[in-house]
Amino acid sequence: MIKIYHNPRCRKSREGLTILENSGKDFEIIKYLETIPSEKELLTIIQKLGITPIQLVRKNEKIWKEQFKGKELSDIEIVHAMIENPKLIERPIIINKNKAVIGRPSENINNIL
Repeated sequence: MIKIYHNPRCRKSREGLTILENSGKDFEIIKYLETIPSEKELLTIIQKLGITPIQLVRKNEKIWKEQFKGKELSDIEIVHAMIENPKLIERPIIINKNKAVIGRPSENINNIL
């Protein structure tokens, strides 16, 4: 089943949700600020996206700028930072089987539907 890691307060995330709703396909909504992904889940998502952990970080978030910017962090430390501060996770993330995309721009979502 398709999954969307969604933040209802984010315009891009809402756009991604609309694309999924209009697709007619079944999907699951995961409000990742409430249901924070585990380390294993986040590592699996990163692997499916084909990126490094730092590429999933929202670097303009205040938390990142104040606590992490300019520090030498390992991949696992970056993953832990996202788990402890899920606002740092780029959104929306859409997963379909073994593929995943970040829905920025929202047209990316069509690539895995």
